[in-house]
Amino acid sequence: MSDLKLFRLDAAGRDVELHGSTVALEVELQRRIEAGMEAMLGIRFLASEYPTGPWHRGRIDTLGLDENGSPVVIELKKGSDSGVMSQAVSYLSWLESAQHEFEALVRKVLGAEAAEAIDWRRPRTICIAAGFSHHDRVAVQRLPERIDLVRYRVFEGGLLSLLLVDSSPGSPTVASSRRNQERCAEVDSAPAALVAPSPTSVGLVPECLRDLYMELDGALTAWGEVEVASLRHYIAYRRLVNVASVIFRPKHEAILVYLRLDPDAVELEEGFTRDMRGIGHLGTGDLEVRIVSAADLEKAAPLIRRAFEAA
Repeated sequence: MSDLKLFRLDAAGRDVELHGSTVALEVELQRRIEAGMEAMLGIRFLASEYPTGPWHRGRIDTLGLDENGSPVVIELKKGSDSGVMSQAVSYLSWLESAQHEFEALVRKVLGAEAAEAIDWRRPRTICIAAGFSHHDRVAVQRLPERIDLVRYRVFEGGLLSLLLVDSSPGSPTVASSRRNQERCAEVDSAPAALVAPSPTSVGLVPECLRDLYMELDGALTAWGEVEVASLRHYIAYRRLVNVASVIFRPKHEAILVYLRLDPDAVELEEGFTRDMRGIGHLGTGDLEVRIVSAADLEKAAPLIRRAFEAA
């Protein structure tokens, strides 16, 4: 659905459509997105109006690091601008050539641990605008870069809507820096449990969990457009933000699923669901669901549905 409609009940109990508009100044949108980008997009703020130097000749509206450790360039347009795609590609090119500069920025703003965990295989651009042309949407699907097209609208009462209208997972890149080569080698040598499986590469899944995972994957991809991202230590199922993260525990013949759900809104069950707030863990999501059987997967289905409906 590319056309979001919002309604409210009037005094007579009738639905009245709220008509969205665009911001008067682009900086209004930028300030709002930057102030709430972690909640809205799962991205930690790094810098605003960041200069790209004499070759790329521009200023990136917003730089960030997403919840999976991927560098993010955010470009904002108050209206519809045919140049947003060319800017997106240009700034991703700058990002690949400025890895050390970006790592230094992350270290300064977020600390050494975040800088060491940057995943250079999957840098991305998010273009936020009032609208996109058909040609923009076609281009996203043809380009090898990882790009999200997000349409915004503002409504009375301070409401802001963000709608993902098109997205390309891109092709993982292998940067030439020695540090990134070492990181990629580390990933390549990781045990099978940490490599993202798919229907075409089920040999990478622990044998004891293969059938169970295939059923789980079907449940996690049944809710419309979902990107499945192969990361260092988990598999992310995402839209604009991670909705679920999957980790294998072959020694215990278990799959752990971390859902983007408020544990306070769930009746926790010992041995099946757990509140992970304040507990360090791989993946993202505050609710852990432990799946060891088809019965567990069936019991988890309503929780998975709730997570994706809220995303």
